[in-house]
Amino acid sequence: MSILLNDRIELIKEIEERRRSKVIVYITGDRPNLGARIAPDVLRPLAKHLSLIGNQKRIDLFLYTRGGDVITPVRINYLLREFAKEFNVIVPYKAYSAGTLLCLGADNILMGVLGELGPIDPSVANQFNPSDPNNPNAKIPISVEDVFAYLSLARERADQVGNKGMSDVFNTLTNNIHPLALGNIHRNYTLIRNLAEKVLRLKNSPPSDQQIKDIVDILTEKLYTHSYIISRKEASDIGLPIQCPEDELTSIFWSLYKSYEKELKLKEPFIPDEFLIHRENEIDFEAVSGCLESTEAIDVFKFYGSIQRIIKNNQQMVNINIRKEQWEKIKTPSHNRLKLTNSVLGKEDLIDNQ
Repeated sequence: MSILLNDRIELIKEIEERRRSKVIVYITGDRPNLGARIAPDVLRPLAKHLSLIGNQKRIDLFLYTRGGDVITPVRINYLLREFAKEFNVIVPYKAYSAGTLLCLGADNILMGVLGELGPIDPSVANQFNPSDPNNPNAKIPISVEDVFAYLSLARERADQVGNKGMSDVFNTLTNNIHPLALGNIHRNYTLIRNLAEKVLRLKNSPPSDQQIKDIVDILTEKLYTHSYIISRKEASDIGLPIQCPEDELTSIFWSLYKSYEKELKLKEPFIPDEFLIHRENEIDFEAVSGCLESTEAIDVFKFYGSIQRIIKNNQQMVNINIRKEQWEKIKTPSHNRLKLTNSVLGKEDLIDNQ
């Protein structure tokens, strides 16, 4: 069931009234088998929203994401600073990895009781990475922290292995991982630290040099796993400018998030063969996996593709071909009901292409 557009807009307006701000919602969905990520293609629609909003004293970015490209958060920070004297991020639930990096540039981070941040240590995959034994055409991503943890373990035992032993440790590493892959890992490690420092200095009241170093050290090195979840209490202890909204405002944040969770079916796996009926072996489909929304406009991140049922070795298989994925402007239907979710072409679809 679709929700009423007016209901969601009223929640956004209520946040704006209570916060004396303008709000932009940025959701990259993590629906199983149909995920979206932070990426540079959001910049043009975001710039459109900001142009419609105009220069503001305060802009709040309502964010939900599991991460993505690490360069884009820096560009988003600079873009928002073009239009806002004060920029804040609202985190009702998850803002991991590149989402946390985006938050680092905010003057304040408003986190609900379920708000979560995460480490910003990247995993790197390029043509020099080891091949996946289960899929020879794919490469295994290498975590920066896994490499440094291996070397750290060797250093801790250096008194036992000696200098030659350390040399052997490094030779073992390069015998198993291409030297250029290791170089790429170190380059990305240096990059993520530089990006984090850069956005932390964008605040109206930036931390001291030592505070910045401590924050970056923790988020890139000292949490030891990329899946670590940072609560608002721990985020505050790290030194981030966390605000805990009053219960009523937190409830509004959560209601707004839940509307997107329901609309984008974030808790339901995307099962392609559900689109196929017993008489059809191939069908086109559309599916939405992200949303950029303000009181002035709505854009969605949309996949276009086809689903095909084939028989191979007497077994039925389903192939998915994604032909296109892009941000699109939504033309709001006259009856105010907004359908964001999946559809089969030829059936009623309320999303109009830009």
